Amino acid sequence: MKNMKKFVSLGLVVTGNLMLAAAVAFLIVPNEILTGGVAGVSVALYPLLHIPTVAMINGLTIGLYILGAVMLGKKFAMNSLLSAILYPLFVSLFTWVAQTCFPPGYFIMESWVASIYSGFLCGLALGLVFRTGASTGGMDIPALILAKYTPIKEGEAVMLVDGLTVALGIASYGLQAALVGLISVFVSGYMINRTIMLGSQPSQNVMIITDQWEAVRRFVLEDLERGVTLLDSKGGYTETSRPVVMCVIARTQYPQLEQGVLAIDRNAFIIVSDVNSVHGEGFVAPHGTV
Repeated sequence: MKNMKKFVSLGLVVTGNLMLAAAVAFLIVPNEILTGGVAGVSVALYPLLHIPTVAMINGLTIGLYILGAVMLGKKFAMNSLLSAILYPLFVSLFTWVAQTCFPPGYFIMESWVASIYSGFLCGLALGLVFRTGASTGGMDIPALILAKYTPIKEGEAVMLVDGLTVALGIASYGLQAALVGLISVFVSGYMINRTIMLGSQPSQNVMIITDQWEAVRRFVLEDLERGVTLLDSKGGYTETSRPVVMCVIARTQYPQLEQGVLAIDRNAFIIVSDVNSVHGEGFVAPHGTV
């Protein structure tokens, strides 16, 4: 079982790097999309350095990996090693395919179309890799180094690196190209989150304050067949002590819960919060298990 999980994780990392390289070779480079990461930086640098974009992508990927291994330690190096090997190989392979197996200009399209689909593929690819606990390295490395060796927080460091990438893109291609590139960045970010959460049920955390808490507790346990936690509470105004009924339910169960609770106590106070992910009995297994 353990070997099977490792095999699945390996497959996800390979698939993720394959998809990421395909997005770069077939969409980002031909259409000069100023997206995030090493590919976006390489596209932005091309008008200034006139070094082939693919060569810059591969050079930056390997160079940043070495820098990260030295500055960030063994754990980072091990988590990023497979991607540091596969990504440049796949980018070179797909670039060769695009240049030799298709007519010139075959992958040129409206920039906003390329931006949306490259963001979709990149986000899906990165999400698959992140689900395994691995890393793709790339432009995260300068941000992680800044966060480790300066007072700058990790989130601020990522924003700083991304901001410099956008500024570089504006200087190289103008404002419109940079704005189109931001579409890819946002789509990619959305897809990363959705892919990481793949398999999670849309759930809601519900907290119910009522004098009829025992009847509500039984209703949730017996009718909804969901677990219940009773939290000690004391009213700030009335100073009355009573349990708060807390439960996590599937989003589709909320109408039934609301109807049942209000049938028990029309004055019940119900607080509902969306939950991004729930792990445990009755829901899904942790992502670390793939």
